[in-house]
Amino acid sequence: MRLVAAAFFVVSSLCAAQTYPTRPVTMIVPFAPGGPTDTLARIVAEPMKTSLGQPVVIENVTGAGGSIAVVRAARAAPDGYTVILGNWNTHVGVGAIFPIQYDVLRDFEPIALLPFSYLWLVGHSSVPAKDPAELVAWLKANPGKASAATIGTGSAAHLCTVHFQNQTATRFQLVPYKSGAQAYQDLVAGHVNLMCAETSATVQYVRGGKIKAYAVMAPKRWSSAPEVPTVDETGLPGLHIAFWHGLWAPKGTSPEVVGRLNRAVVDALADPASRQRLSDIGQEIPPREQQAPRPLRDYQKAEIDKWWPLIKAAGIKAEQ
Repeated sequence: MRLVAAAFFVVSSLCAAQTYPTRPVTMIVPFAPGGPTDTLARIVAEPMKTSLGQPVVIENVTGAGGSIAVVRAARAAPDGYTVILGNWNTHVGVGAIFPIQYDVLRDFEPIALLPFSYLWLVGHSSVPAKDPAELVAWLKANPGKASAATIGTGSAAHLCTVHFQNQTATRFQLVPYKSGAQAYQDLVAGHVNLMCAETSATVQYVRGGKIKAYAVMAPKRWSSAPEVPTVDETGLPGLHIAFWHGLWAPKGTSPEVVGRLNRAVVDALADPASRQRLSDIGQEIPPREQQAPRPLRDYQKAEIDKWWPLIKAAGIKAEQ
């Protein structure tokens, strides 16, 4: 009887995988609408529906640095109808500072590594400094008077800002925001002076002269703004933070369903219209061989091994 039951389970699972999906797929996005992660999700979800033959519905779930959304995804049925589009914040940073109720590696099945962008240090157009050296001098001459926006405790933007302070021996006020859209609006309006911002979400403001870019937090210059120097070129080497994204399913989702979802993502990233939209906002698409489940798992683990010790050494805690 056990063998019959096991065989029935295998056959049923294979049949379910072959017919999947038969209804809409929910893609959880752990941030508010309008931010860079939400924008990326909508660009990728649109062509995915063509490949899957079913709508991919975006559900924005905010709070606690994105951990509320990730818990929800971890507890969802492992049937392929709930996935989560996370990023550095949700699947690396938050795990080092919050008492989270999930394991960022063990409680999810990786589906695909998604496009990424960089962070850069930007300031409102009224900031008198013209380059990074002048910026540091200005901050040191006005300790505690300037302000910098951050998005969530332990986020890439938060860690970047704290690390910049420590490396330059400067001090300024950190102003936390719940979403990138809110922070960018206040930066453009001059309510805050500085920010380690996501490049693709703020490049239009730089081009429009509303904010100025001081340095890209990467080992090479960004192709969409090649005139902006890297952080290494400004004398602050090593502060490299890629704002990468990934797609995950709950633990226990069958390999067949994961494979079906992966193919839909690969098709979406190969779609010419989607590639152009991603390029227009400065998102860089990983090579085809990196768009598989295993590369996402390996990359995520390497990022955790790199950043968790640095986050803890910086003393970043959830109550900040």
